[in-house]
Amino acid sequence: MSTSKIAFVTGANRGIGYSIAKHLTAAGISVIGTYHTNEGEAKAAETALSHENAKLRMLPLDIANHASFTDFAEQVKVLLADAFGQQALDYIVQNAGNIIHTRFDAATSEQLDNQYNIHFKGPYLLTAALLPLIRDGGRILNITSAATRFYLTDHGPYSAMKAATEVISLYMAKELGARGITVNAVAPGAVASDFGNGLVRDDATINRGLAEITPLGRVGQPDDIGATVRALLSDDMHWVNGQRIEVTGGQSL
Repeated sequence: MSTSKIAFVTGANRGIGYSIAKHLTAAGISVIGTYHTNEGEAKAAETALSHENAKLRMLPLDIANHASFTDFAEQVKVLLADAFGQQALDYIVQNAGNIIHTRFDAATSEQLDNQYNIHFKGPYLLTAALLPLIRDGGRILNITSAATRFYLTDHGPYSAMKAATEVISLYMAKELGARGITVNAVAPGAVASDFGNGLVRDDATINRGLAEITPLGRVGQPDDIGATVRALLSDDMHWVNGQRIEVTGGQSL
C-alpha cells in the first residue's frame, strides 16, 4: 500500500497545471490530475511524471459540467483505492480554466456564463463534491489571477470570476477550520504558457511589454507557479490560511 501523499490537480495536462504536477511528483507527492479532452496529452503527462516514488493518474473532467461532479467524485474515490491504496486526498488544487478576452461592455451573456461556470461555479461545486474525500488537516489552493489587483486589457469578465473565487476562499478557510483544512488563493501574474492561446508566450511585443512592468525583468514561467504551489503545500506552511498569495515577480507594483 502506498504511503505517498495525494494531491488532486485540475488541468494537470498542460501549462501551470502540468508544472504543479511535475513539482509535486518530484517531491514524492502522487497526483490525481484532470484533463478536458486531450487524452493523448494526458497519457503523455502520466508517463513523463510518474516514477518510483510518486505517480500521476489522469481523469477526464469538464469543469463546466457541474451535474457530473457527484459521479466524478466517485471516480476519484475508486482511483484512490485502486491506484494508490488510499481512501483520502491530502490536497486539492483548483487550476483548470480558460479566458475569453473582451471589454466588459462587449461581453455576451454566453461569454459571462462561460467564465462564471469555469472559474467560479465549477471549482466551487467540485471542491464541495470532493470534501468527503479530503483528509482533516488537508490543504486547498485555488489558482486565481493577479489581474484581480490591477487592470489588464480585455480581462474584465475573467478577472471578476477570479475575484469571486478569492472571496469564497476566505469563507472556505473559516468554515473548514474545524477540520484543520487550510484554504488559500494563489494569484499568478503573466505566465508564458499556452493559456489564452499562448499569447504571453508567443507574442514578443506583449511579452516584452509585460516584462517591462515587472521589477524582475521577465514574465513568469509555469515552473515559477508550480514551485510556489509545492512550497505552500509543504508542512512548513501549515499556518498560512485564508490568504491571497500573489506570484508575479512584482508585476505592476
